[in-house]
Amino acid sequence: MELKRVVVTGLGALTPIGNTKDEYWEGLINGKSGAAPITYFDTENFKTKFACEVKDFKVTDFIDRKESRRMDKFAQYAMVAADEAIADAKLNLDEVNKLRVGVIWGAGIGGLETFQQEVLNYASGNGTPRFNPFFIPKMIADIAPANISIKHGFMGPNYTTVSACASSANALFDALNSIRLGYTDVVVTGGSEAAVTIAGMGGFNAMHALSTRNESPESASRPFDGTRDGFVLGEGAGALILEEYEHAKARGAKIYAEVAGGGLSSDAHHMTAPHPEGDGVVEVMKNCLQNAGLKPEDVDHINTHGTSTPLGDVAELKAISKVFGSHAKDININSTKSMTGHLLGAAGAIEAIASILAIENGIVPPTINHSTVDENIDSELNLTLNKAQKREVNVAMSNTFGFGGHNACVLFKKI
Repeated sequence: MELKRVVVTGLGALTPIGNTKDEYWEGLINGKSGAAPITYFDTENFKTKFACEVKDFKVTDFIDRKESRRMDKFAQYAMVAADEAIADAKLNLDEVNKLRVGVIWGAGIGGLETFQQEVLNYASGNGTPRFNPFFIPKMIADIAPANISIKHGFMGPNYTTVSACASSANALFDALNSIRLGYTDVVVTGGSEAAVTIAGMGGFNAMHALSTRNESPESASRPFDGTRDGFVLGEGAGALILEEYEHAKARGAKIYAEVAGGGLSSDAHHMTAPHPEGDGVVEVMKNCLQNAGLKPEDVDHINTHGTSTPLGDVAELKAISKVFGSHAKDININSTKSMTGHLLGAAGAIEAIASILAIENGIVPPTINHSTVDENIDSELNLTLNKAQKREVNVAMSNTFGFGGHNACVLFKKI
């Protein structure tokens, strides 16, 4: 069976550094930090008092008030990003065969704020279980793609992938395979997350996973830096329209890039810690290259998982050196989490968008906030430190990993 070619024809982004695809890209190439003191709740008793919140977002500018009240914030974000991507792709919803349009979405947690609020409401009451009838539909992780399909009448495959922080990269790979194998013509894919909540911050603080650089939030996310002390929690959504190549050509669609391939692996090591030598990461990148039919020397740019944790950053860069050998020093490596923070289940989607726009614009966004060399990191690697770098990018790789040892990798190439 001959696999069909898959291309990207639409992008949408709602992030801590920009509320549209174009604003997001401007924030990236200008090295904008999205980290600031938390505004959603009182952080007086929290170890970490900052995060990368979405800013200047009013949901009723996009969604009817009544409908928005039936959605958790993570689903609201999904709807807004998906609508931007659909509009960007110029899909004619009156002509497209909606039986062959799917929605495959990623979310690591889902409606955490809704769950938190309903439990707090119960605890503060008289013990009578008076829960909101929309509690469950707002909370479940699969409701984001459901809402997208209901709004637009898309009747193809519809589900959510859940693999912690690798969730939306998993969704991208599933969407790629759905079109490759001929099951769909178009898939709306991506991911969303809204975990900047009391429960989210408290839980990650309890794991000692978050940076506590409260005196300087804007510089707290510092991947590869010798003084990094944990990740910065972010929120938002990224959406991509994947489309079968001939279908896109026939309607004259703008094509951003081709989805060359993807890969999956497991660390099989620890619930939260990466394998110290990056063994699972080595395998996922090898799998991805093989799936794409590309060689290591074909890759120009890698958007790393790069969360700014002491163990994870070193393990990933070790893996890159193992897979790419002497070519590793010729690759522009970066971590856009230095600007957006870590969007958990949405990370793979917004970083895939950053990789695609690097191909389109011939610019690799920087890894900001780097000031101190880490002696455990190979000094010959080009980590695109502190300033965007212009270069031709023909092939870009996006790495995303999740608690539990879930590894996902996607490759995009110029068309």
